[in-house]
Amino acid sequence: MKKSLSIILIVSLLMFLFSGISVAATHITFGTGSPGGTYYPLGGAMADLWTKLLKAEGIEVTAESTAASVENCRLVGSNEIQIGMAMSSVSFKAYKGEVEPFKGKPEPILGLFSMYPAPQHILTLDPDIKSIRDLKGKKVSVGAPGSGCETISRLIIETAGLTYDDMRISYYSQPEAAQALKDRNVDVVFWNFSLPGSAVSEVTAVRDVYFISVDKDIVEALTSKYTYYKEGKIPANTYKGQDYDVVAIQDGNDVVINRDIDENTAYLLVSTLFENAEDIFNVHPSAKKLIPINSKDLNPVYDTFEIREDGIFCLLTEEYPWYGVGQECHTSKDIKFTDKLVIVNVNREMKVLPLRVAFTVEQKIRYKEREFILSSLVNRGDPIDIIIATEGGRNDK
Repeated sequence: MKKSLSIILIVSLLMFLFSGISVAATHITFGTGSPGGTYYPLGGAMADLWTKLLKAEGIEVTAESTAASVENCRLVGSNEIQIGMAMSSVSFKAYKGEVEPFKGKPEPILGLFSMYPAPQHILTLDPDIKSIRDLKGKKVSVGAPGSGCETISRLIIETAGLTYDDMRISYYSQPEAAQALKDRNVDVVFWNFSLPGSAVSEVTAVRDVYFISVDKDIVEALTSKYTYYKEGKIPANTYKGQDYDVVAIQDGNDVVINRDIDENTAYLLVSTLFENAEDIFNVHPSAKKLIPINSKDLNPVYDTFEIREDGIFCLLTEEYPWYGVGQECHTSKDIKFTDKLVIVNVNREMKVLPLRVAFTVEQKIRYKEREFILSSLVNRGDPIDIIIATEGGRNDK
């Protein structure tokens, strides 16, 4: 007899695991980004929507311009702000505390929801610069120091066999980089934007811009090593004069919260946004991606299941209508969860576990002495069935 257990490793809902300590006040500060990017206008619109619709609940949200992902994770972790926007790669590093700039200092953050993917734009006014490997000796803006954009820029450059020492590096903000490129004070600009990026449109409106595709070998090397990155595309005609597709490295973008935020407040923020997202669709094209189905499987940080103290295996959600809805629990002595999903003492004829792989290299499934890294079996977000046969001569799969 088969027993199916749906386990969807998705984004943002592992907030049943924290204590539910209320924040000191109902005023919430929301870290966004700098003008010229997507975070700034979208975050401002989200804050206005929350304040308008949650006034009766005593919740007021104020958007604050910041240096974006890295700073937001730090500020949320220290509770200087309560929620913030961050690239998926940055929120992963902040939560794990295993990679600079968070090495040894994991931040107490949780994912609230994922927003949209964003490809890394690489622009030049020089038609002779056709690939990353042509950047040697050039003046290059890579993004603010330590930012998510700068992290991707550095990885792309280093994977191409170059270093910052091979070029003249600038760490311009988005508005500064736009002006520098228009004035020809830099040769190449790296930008991480959802589509379309307003700063990119600003430059293409007054200059003939050439978009640099990331070489296939660089894409394959980065996406295989860092599973929060994936191959993306800037479709032809996204920007003025761009009549060709551009291959890009793509990251996700999330909203993270301090782990001590009140659980009801977290629920109200997510449910209110997704129920009324159409009210802000006109703010930026990326706002139209704020629908529940797009928020699944984008963030690498949280799995949505836990083992309670009484041994009950809990699926916190099977779908993602909004935070906390669809909670379901299953009793199982065959499944344990520590830092991995582990199946032990399976003595039934067959166990079928439908899984959905999230964006983290650490997620493994182990049966007896055999261990599998889920991301090596399928791509992120793909459904798979792990069939464990224990009787009748069938092989383990």
